[in-house]
Amino acid sequence: MIPIDNVYQQVLALANKEQRGYITPQEFNLLAARAQMSIFEQYFYDQNQADRNLKNSTEYSNPDEMLDEKISVFKKVGLISTSAGVGTLPPLLYRLGMVYRTNTEIELEQLTEEEMLYVRKSPLVKPSAIFPAYYRMNHTQIRLYPNIGGISCNYIKKPTRPEWAYVVVNEKALYNATISVSFELHPSDESELVYKILSLAGIVIAKPGLGTYGDQQITSQITQEKQ
Repeated sequence: MIPIDNVYQQVLALANKEQRGYITPQEFNLLAARAQMSIFEQYFYDQNQADRNLKNSTEYSNPDEMLDEKISVFKKVGLISTSAGVGTLPPLLYRLGMVYRTNTEIELEQLTEEEMLYVRKSPLVKPSAIFPAYYRMNHTQIRLYPNIGGISCNYIKKPTRPEWAYVVVNEKALYNATISVSFELHPSDESELVYKILSLAGIVIAKPGLGTYGDQQITSQITQEKQ
């Protein structure tokens, strides 16, 4: 977890230091959501690349362990509500893992829609209560065979959208911690998050000075990590 007010104050401080513009709370919230999602998706790209860097790992900096720690907070178990053979997946789902009958060890086999049409016609491999199956209808629903209930799944959730909430007092935005939503990223990503927001400022809200500064800091950070 990274406190959202910490990040916003750093962004404002750097913008003021460089004299390159001001980011309003509304602009910050837009950029914050995009930056968090970008870093979150980078976790999975880095996970695929981690094996290449194992030779450089130490007792306290194993890249696989660090990535597992970052991703672990997004690993969830949820119920799949079912109706007429259609299952509705949990909200904020990013990647679907194992689908299984709740409180049992019966896992549902994942098939394509074409495969499901084929196996349902075969008396030998037709899905049953003991050997159920499903296919993805879309990003939020699955089709179950046979028509069964009591289904759960393991999944990776998307991070909750961050928000720097505020109240206006004397025409000034004052931070409202009660209803604000902080970043769900790992604390080690705080600096990258700040620079990513500054970088996006040059693209999304047309403040090229801030964007250039953010890009420079990201490049510098990547160079240091490689060294």
